[in-house]
Amino acid sequence: MKWIKTLISSAFWLLIALLTTVLLGVAGAALYFTPGLPDVRQLQDFELHTPLRIFTRDGKLIGEYGEERRMAVDFDEIPEDFIQALLAAEDAAFFDHRGVDPRGLARASLELASSGGEIQTGGSTITMQVARNYLLTLDRTFTRKIREILLALQMEQILTKEEILELYVNKIFLGNRAYGIAAAAEVYYDKPLEELSLAQKAMIAGLPKAPSAFNPLANPERSLIRRNWILYRMRQLGNIDQASYEAAVQEPITARRHVAQVEVDADYVAEMARQYAVERFGEDAYTGGYRIHTTLDSELQPFARNALANGLIDYDTRHGWRGPEETDIPSGLAEAQARTERRGLEEELSESPEVLETARQAAERSQTEIEGVDGDVSNWLRVLERTPGFGPLQPAIVVANEGRELQVMTRGGELQTVEWDGLSWARAYRNPRARGPEPSSASEIASTGDLVRILQREDGSLRLSQRPDAEGSIVVLEPDTGAILALQGGFSFNASKFNRAVQAQRQSGSIFKPFVFLAALDTGLMTASSVVNDAPVVLQDGSNEIWRPVNASGDFLGPTRLRVALARSRNLVTIRILQTLGLDATIDYLEGFGFASNRLPRGLSLALGSADLTPLEMTNAYAVLANGGYQVSPWFIERVTRTSDDNLIEEASPMIACRACREDQAEVQIDGRTYRVAPRVADPTAVYILTDMLRDVIETGTGRAALSLNRSDVVGKTGTTNNQRDGWFAGYNRDLVATVWIGKDDNETIAEYGGNAALPIWIEFMERALDGRPEARPEAPSGLVQARVDGQTGRRLADGQSGGITEIFHPDYLPDMEPRRIEQEVEQSSGSQGSGSYEAIF
Repeated sequence: MKWIKTLISSAFWLLIALLTTVLLGVAGAALYFTPGLPDVRQLQDFELHTPLRIFTRDGKLIGEYGEERRMAVDFDEIPEDFIQALLAAEDAAFFDHRGVDPRGLARASLELASSGGEIQTGGSTITMQVARNYLLTLDRTFTRKIREILLALQMEQILTKEEILELYVNKIFLGNRAYGIAAAAEVYYDKPLEELSLAQKAMIAGLPKAPSAFNPLANPERSLIRRNWILYRMRQLGNIDQASYEAAVQEPITARRHVAQVEVDADYVAEMARQYAVERFGEDAYTGGYRIHTTLDSELQPFARNALANGLIDYDTRHGWRGPEETDIPSGLAEAQARTERRGLEEELSESPEVLETARQAAERSQTEIEGVDGDVSNWLRVLERTPGFGPLQPAIVVANEGRELQVMTRGGELQTVEWDGLSWARAYRNPRARGPEPSSASEIASTGDLVRILQREDGSLRLSQRPDAEGSIVVLEPDTGAILALQGGFSFNASKFNRAVQAQRQSGSIFKPFVFLAALDTGLMTASSVVNDAPVVLQDGSNEIWRPVNASGDFLGPTRLRVALARSRNLVTIRILQTLGLDATIDYLEGFGFASNRLPRGLSLALGSADLTPLEMTNAYAVLANGGYQVSPWFIERVTRTSDDNLIEEASPMIACRACREDQAEVQIDGRTYRVAPRVADPTAVYILTDMLRDVIETGTGRAALSLNRSDVVGKTGTTNNQRDGWFAGYNRDLVATVWIGKDDNETIAEYGGNAALPIWIEFMERALDGRPEARPEAPSGLVQARVDGQTGRRLADGQSGGITEIFHPDYLPDMEPRRIEQEVEQSSGSQGSGSYEAIF
C-alpha cells in the first residue's frame, strides 16, 4: 500500500509542478508581450468609416474601395436567431468563456506541433478574432497567437459580451466586398438583416470561416453543406426546433449579387487612384472618407473604352474561334454538388451523414425550370450569375445547337438565339496566321452545356464571341497640360488587372521615328526636303554580330526626301539620320520628351523604336508635339478632399504650355488657378514642320485609313515591331492626343501591322471624340518660309526655274540652291527652264 501512496503523492506533486510551469509560462508570456500590446480601450471609441471614392473631373463615380461601414448595426438590432447561427458556427461557448476557449487552444496546439510553427485554424474565439481584426495583423504565427490571447483576456475585462459581438459583426469580411453582416444581407439578398430567413442567416453566418470557399455565389455547392451544418449545430444546441430545422435545410439557395453601379467605367484609372491613395495615406485610405477627383473626362472615357473593346474583338474575329470557355457544365445544382471537391469540408461532413444528405436535398429543392428547356437548370443559372462579363461580352450557356443556330441561356434564364450570321465567322483558330475551314453547322462550334460569350450588335441581334487573344490599351491626353482624359489599360479589368497603358513596357516601333526626324529638323542638320539614301546598310550591333536592317516592305527607294521617308516609314533612312545626328546627342535631345535616357538603347536600333516604353510614355511624348514643343508630364489626380470635414487635402499644380508667356515666366494664372509654365524643349517651327510631315502619313502614307475622318487637322504615325509583336498608332490634333497599342501579353506575334490592328481603334475613338468640334490645327510660327524645291535633290529652285514642289522651312535652315548647269540665256531660248540638264535642250 505504501508504494501506492508514494505513487499518488508523486503524481500529485508532478501535477503541481506541471501546473506551476504552465502558470509561470503564461505569466512570463504576459510580462514579455503585454508592454507591446495595443490599448484595448481604443475599441470603445472605434469610429465607423467611409470608403475611398474616385470620381471623374465632373464628379461622376468611377470607383469605390474600402469597408462599407455605413451599414453598421447595434447589438440590439441583430436578430436573435442570427446570433445563434453565428455562435453555432464560430464560438458556441462565447457567453460562457472569458475570452479564451481551452479546448480550441488545445486543437491549435496540436496544429502548432504538427505544422512546424504555423497555425492553420487556430481555435480562435470570437473575442480573439475581434482582437486580431481590429488590433493585430493577420499572419498565422505563434507570437501573434499569444498576443491575440492576451488581448482577448484584457478585452473581456473592459468590454461586455454584447459590445464584443457588436464589434465582430460589423468588422468581419463576408466576401464580395461586404464587411459586416448588414452589408452582407444587402449584397447577397438585397434585404435588411431582420428580413432574412433562417436559412439565409445561416448562410451568412457560414462565411467568416472562408468567404471565398463558402460563398453562395462562387461556390453554391460548398456553401449549402456549410449552411446545413450550421443549422444542424443550431438544432443540436437547442436553438431551433425540429420543424424549423427541417424547413431551413430544405430551402434552396436564393443569393444573388446586388452591387452599386459606377457611373463611368474606368476601372484601370480607379485602380491607379486607389494605389495612389494607399501610398499617400496608408491603410487609412480605405476608411478615412477620402474623395479623389481625377482628370478623367466622363464623355471621352466611354469612347476610348468602347473603341478599344470593339477593335480587339474585330482583331480576334479575323484570327478564328478558340472554343468555349468551359464545357460539359451540369445543368442542375444537385449534379454539380455530387461532383464538387470536398476538401476543406472535413469538419462539416464528419459531424453527421445528415449534413451531406440535407445539403443534397436542398440542392434538389433548388431545381429551376424555364420554359423551352427540359429539366433542371439551377446550376446553369448560378454559373451565369457568378461568371463576370468582359467588357461588352456576356456569358451564355449553350442549350441547343441544331442546324445553323445556337440557342443559349443568358443571365436571368432568358433564352436567345444566335443566328448563322453571328456564327459563320467561327473558323477554328490554328495559329496567329492560319485558320481552319468555315464551319458548316452550329454543332461544329459548341455543344450543350458549353459556356460561351455573346455580343449584342447595334440592331439587337446576337453574335458569338470570345475573350480576345490579344490585349491593348488606349491613352488620351490633353496636350497643353498632360492631363489624362481617358485611359483603358486592357480589354476588361474583370479579365485582367494588368494595366498595359502604364505597366507594359513594349518596343514602340515606328511611332518613335518622328522624334529622330524632329531632332534633325531642330538642330538644323536636315530639313523636310533633305535627301537621304534609302539603301542597304550593314552595321555592327556591338555583340560581334552583323546587323542588316531592312524596310518592312523589303524594297529600297534610293535617295529619298525626309518628308517622303517619314510618310512611308523607311527604316534605313531613319537609321542614317541617327548616324548623322550622333547617338549621344540624340538621346540627350529625347530626354526633353519625357524619355529616360537610361532606358534608351545605346545603339542605332533606337531609330526603329527598339526602346521598351509604355503607351503612357509614348502618348506624353506626342503631347509635346501636339502642344508645339512644351515639356508637359502626364498626371491624373486633380484634387483630394475628405468627406468628414470637407477639407481640401491636396490639389495638383501641373505644368502647362503657355505660348503667351515670357521665356523667364515660371507661373501663370488661368481661371483663378495657378499653373507652372512648362519649359520649351523643341523649336516651335521645327515642331510645326514635323506635324505637317505627319499629315502626309495620313494623306499618302501608312495611315491613309484615317482619311475617313474627313478632317484636315489630325496627324499621326503607325508603328509595328519585329515579327509583328506590337501594333501602334499615335496621333493628335491641337486639342487631343491619343495612342493605341495592341499586342499579346506573352509577346507572341499578332500577325498584323499597326495600320491594320491599332489604327482602326484610334479612328473610332477620334470620330466620336471630335464629333461636333471645330478643326484645331496649330498656328504657323512667325517667320516660317515656303519655298520650291527640286523633288529629286531637295534643293531650292530659283524663281526663274520652273517645276519642283513646295516645302516649308525654318528661316535659318533653308536648303542650298539647285545649281544651274547651263547658261541662263541658253536655258531661256531653249525653253528648258528648271531642267538643269543639257539633254533637255536636244
